[in-house]
Amino acid sequence: MTEFTPFASLTGGILIGLSAVMLMAGLGRIAGISGIASRLLPPFDGEPLGWRIAFVAGLVAAPLVVAAMGLSASTGTPSGSLPLLIVAGGLTGFGAVLGSGCTSGHGVCGLSRGSVRSLTATATFMATGAATVFIVRHVLGGA
Repeated sequence: MTEFTPFASLTGGILIGLSAVMLMAGLGRIAGISGIASRLLPPFDGEPLGWRIAFVAGLVAAPLVVAAMGLSASTGTPSGSLPLLIVAGGLTGFGAVLGSGCTSGHGVCGLSRGSVRSLTATATFMATGAATVFIVRHVLGGA
């Protein structure tokens, strides 16, 4: 059973929303993590990399800071073999490219801007995620 963590979830949601607003207000950029991270790799689009590096570094540093403070980040440990995790990560990356964005770009930023394209993308990946969890847990008998 997945643990219910309303305070941690609310806090995380507020921080994600705040960071998205700060990035839009400060740089006029959408906080789409797949797009930000993918543009750190060649070929470069000529735009400065500093803010992208800082954004991704913050994503990596945040759980480390929480752990250093002795707090629990309330995260689950992935269950599954390394090959399964690699395939899942690859499919997730492919889906983000195919959908021209990810949960942060479409689900957080796109929906808040009233984008119909983001509503369609978010509904698609949420339904796919729910179907995947159902199949893995109830059809295949996984964790």
